[in-house]
Formats: sequence, structure tokens, C-alpha cells
Amino acid sequence: MQEDKNSVSLETLSEIRSIMERSARFLSLSGWSGVWAGCTALAGAYVAYKTLTLDVLSYNYMLQPVPASDNPFCFCGSNFYKPLILAVVIFLIALAGGYYFTRQKVRRTGGTLWNPASRSMVKALALPLVAGAIFCIGFMKYGHAIYLAPACLIFYGIALFNGSRYTLSEIRYLGLCEIVLGAVCLFVPGYGLYFWAFGFGILHIVYGIAMWNKYDKAG
Repeated sequence: MQEDKNSVSLETLSEIRSIMERSARFLSLSGWSGVWAGCTALAGAYVAYKTLTLDVLSYNYMLQPVPASDNPFCFCGSNFYKPLILAVVIFLIALAGGYYFTRQKVRRTGGTLWNPASRSMVKALALPLVAGAIFCIGFMKYGHAIYLAPACLIFYGIALFNGSRYTLSEIRYLGLCEIVLGAVCLFVPGYGLYFWAFGFGILHIVYGIAMWNKYDKAG
């Protein structure tokens, strides 16, 4: 009889713990969101490779800062606006796909998309992302293109690590990989686009497939 009571108590505690975890962490992120984001990033990197000029892609001549007036990658002309517009388009497409796949998973599991946990996650992600965007715009304005890819990867990695407190814990490992990749990219000038494609493309696809197999496949 005592054993039955203990068993019931353990089950009750386990259920309470599960409920508390669901309320504190947004666990409905879809693995397909990562795959979608990765494919979008790879497509964007291909478009950048085909449309941006060679000097903007390699930027080896920018290892030493030059006056903005003499710099073709300053806050003026298409050399600034083309990559900026492309980055915004890639981000919006990836975000739209992530929202769609996550919403589909929420509907299947009977959860709520916009709840205290998801709001906390968005807030945790937003600050590093906004700070990173400001840094990148500043680097573009003053011709320091060498720092664009590392800054994107590092700030994005910090955002993921920060947001992992409110969602799937595995995201922190993706964040750490992005940070390490961005740090390495700092010391490999001229290959920023390749690092960017690997970090936002390949790593996202690998992460998305792993998360789909672990959390989504059974459902």
C-alpha cells in the first residue's frame, strides 16, 4: 500500500515538473524550421556570390581601414544597399518559414504559440540580434567588410545561447558552434561568405534534422 502511494506521489511530482517546464520553456520549435532556415541561407549565399562584385566578396584590400570617401563599400550606392537588402530578404523568408513550421507543430500538439515562454524567448533573442545588426551596419558604413561575417555569426550565436534558457536546450550548442565559427572567421579574411554559408546554412540544416528526429518524428 505504501509503495502504491509512493508511486502515485512520484507520478504526480513528475507531472507537475513537466507542466512547469512547459510553462517556462517554449518547446514547440519545429526541426523543419532549422532546415528551412539553412536552405534559405544557402540560397542567399549563392545569390550573393553571383551578384555581388568580387572586391566586396573578397575585401582583402580592406584589411587596412580607408576613408569612407575612397571606399566603394561605404554608406552609399549599391555596394551598401545590395547586400543589406539581400540580408533583410533572407532573414524575412527564414523567419516566415520558421513561423509556419512552428505554428503547424503547435497546432498538432495542441499548444499555444504566443505564451509567456515564447515571449521570454523572443526577448532573449532580440537584444543580441539588434546589437549585432547595429554593429554590422556600422562596419558597412565605414568600410570594415572583413568583420561582417564574423559579427553576424558571433552575435547570432550569442542570441541562440541566450534564448536557449526559454526553449530547447540543444539550441545552446548550435549557438556555441556559431560563436566559435565566427571567431575563426575573424582570422581567415576573404572567406567570410563561405563561413557565413556554413554557419547559417549547413549548421542549421544539421541541427534541424537532428531536432526533427528527436522531437518531431514521433509526432
